[in-house]
Amino acid sequence: MRVFCASIATETNTFSPLRTDFSDFAESFYAAPGDHPKTPTLCSGIFPALRERARKGEITLIEGTATWAEPGGLVNKATWERLRDEVLDQLRAACPVEAVVLGLHGAMIADSHVDCEGELIEAVRMIVGPDVKIGVTFDPHSHLSDKRVQNADVITVFKEFPHTDFAETGEACVDLTLKAARGDIAPVISVFDVRMIEVLPTSRPPMRGFVDRMIELERSDEVLSVSAIHGFMAGDSPDLGAKLLVITDDDRQKGDRLAEKLGLELYSFRGTTRPDFLEPEKAFEIAAGHRDKPVVIADVWDNPGGGVAGDSTILLRQALQMGLTNTAFGTIWDPMAVRICHAAGEGASLDLRFGGKTSALGGDPIDATVTVLKTQKDAVQSFGRSVVPLGDYAVIRVGGIDVVLNTNRAQAFSPDLFTNLGIDVSEKQVLVVKSTNHFHGAFEPISADILYCAVDGPYPNDPCRNTYRNLTRELWPIVEHPHGQRVA
Repeated sequence: MRVFCASIATETNTFSPLRTDFSDFAESFYAAPGDHPKTPTLCSGIFPALRERARKGEITLIEGTATWAEPGGLVNKATWERLRDEVLDQLRAACPVEAVVLGLHGAMIADSHVDCEGELIEAVRMIVGPDVKIGVTFDPHSHLSDKRVQNADVITVFKEFPHTDFAETGEACVDLTLKAARGDIAPVISVFDVRMIEVLPTSRPPMRGFVDRMIELERSDEVLSVSAIHGFMAGDSPDLGAKLLVITDDDRQKGDRLAEKLGLELYSFRGTTRPDFLEPEKAFEIAAGHRDKPVVIADVWDNPGGGVAGDSTILLRQALQMGLTNTAFGTIWDPMAVRICHAAGEGASLDLRFGGKTSALGGDPIDATVTVLKTQKDAVQSFGRSVVPLGDYAVIRVGGIDVVLNTNRAQAFSPDLFTNLGIDVSEKQVLVVKSTNHFHGAFEPISADILYCAVDGPYPNDPCRNTYRNLTRELWPIVEHPHGQRVA
């Protein structure tokens, strides 16, 4: 069996002041055919899974491009068309094939292309014809369009947020797609539109139990797959919002019934899933009461993983005003400040302006006398089995606070963000990270408490205030009863 795979992925915040072009893909992750590393990336878990099948002699694998750009603003039209055409040309050269497996994110929007993934899957279908099986993986923070469902045979979605199961999701997609290509199953996709956009962390109830039930349904063999699309509120898409997806073995009625049942259960969670969001001063006051382990404070709305810059200074300025010490911040994105620190060298003391460069909503730049503690090129952090490049770094000390400055935008995933740069997290009283929830799994074991701090900034965190232009469907909370009064 000949199988082709490829991966083009990013998450587009259409409200972000940033823009995304090919240099962002090249900086974050770009692997030409055959160059994908042994470890998976967030959206390319299909590669090592398919390589294992090829190693066992089950398939002949033809690899295409794999690339990922850190979430950012609208993708440049020429960049999207270049990457799309690159993969489609590789597929044409690989044909004939019996299966195509794509590792996608699902929330990419480019200038003049509102449904990039749907466009790609449709083009793949046109090339391979109706009989070749197409499998796709998505991030739950994506937009599920009819075009994607109509042209794919298998769709699997990360169940966990934080996305600790991205490798397993790729393996599941590969398994179902190959079974379908062999004729062992006849997958049928059912989708229910939940008509809701909400933050749905699965590390806490009620989503924890909901995900556990989805997993049990799959293990019981009642269905082939169950997935929940959360939606991505920062993307102006006509398909914005949560959707429930069920794949059965040729049983449309069962799939439709289960998708609706689970979808309405998910809808019932609206307004109850977000953690308590604290004001900065309150978060730091609570953290000051812990002594045995560090308290982690998440700057949830300046999360580079949501497509914003990650250079807000609001929390750091609050900590400085409160006279906090024994604290570490990771990270503030400022390539210019990093370059200056590298030029000054470790141990240097200098006046430095840093942060607050990309948005009027992220706070003013900080001007301070700092000490350069450490500089490093090509730093990395881990995210599960994946290695995340962070570019060049500088650790500076300002007013008793250690601040990590970086050149490659990336949210915080793991404590090794700090420890790789010589910061002993066990000795810190407070760790401030820029992330919504992906940090949780790795930081929880080392922390006395995890606090979520919400500071209004460049991230469009209130759907009722966001100026969606492409959205035409009614969604909660923009509309109080999008399903009508029949649904409580």
